[in-house]
Amino acid sequence: MTKLSVNINKIATLRNARGGNVPDVIAVALDIERFGADGITVHPRPDERHIRFDDVRQLKKVISTELNVEGYPSEDFMALVMEARPAQVTLVPDPPGVLTSNAGWDTFKHFAFLREIIAMLKKAGMRTSIFIDPVTELIERASDTGTDRVELYTEAFASQFTSTKLKAILPYANAAQVANRLNLGINAGHDLNLQNLHFFKQNIPNLLEVSIGHALISDALYFGLENTVQLYKRELL
Repeated sequence: MTKLSVNINKIATLRNARGGNVPDVIAVALDIERFGADGITVHPRPDERHIRFDDVRQLKKVISTELNVEGYPSEDFMALVMEARPAQVTLVPDPPGVLTSNAGWDTFKHFAFLREIIAMLKKAGMRTSIFIDPVTELIERASDTGTDRVELYTEAFASQFTSTKLKAILPYANAAQVANRLNLGINAGHDLNLQNLHFFKQNIPNLLEVSIGHALISDALYFGLENTVQLYKRELL
């Protein structure tokens, strides 16, 4: 079964809007686990505008599912994950001021850098994943970095889904075939939601994990958090 990792950045954004500790990010993460999620994802950024570095440290101490920490492997980020030792580190090529992740790695241009970082993370016992566009050549090169998994960047799929879903899924299905042939695990994330998730899952063989935050937290405003986690889980059956 494909696992659901819930990105809680938006919970932290709400907390930080007023200061203090409401909502309590750690308590919400524990509730999300209790409601059936298979993991918690966070993406700390250099300015800590949502998830703070100390949130990562505290989450690692208390959650019982998998903690997935996303981010650009800067010196500060690497120090954080080396301290916290999450189950998975997802490497994302975000420049410091970007609003949200908007591109995958060029695994040719950044090959040596990625290979070095991945070796460090794996030596420390963490599973690695590379955020990547559904381009077969990039995935083939990613395999040579030593990464355990790739995370398919799904914004293009989501933006085309309502008009041409068969065309939208084709690059991802092809990318999955390549990843499976190379024994790379497949994750996916960005703009997946209750409308497109089941179709995506059904067309991506051996999809191990999806990471969903913005859509899930937005849906929870209408459906409630517990019910929403279960709705997303059902889409992955």
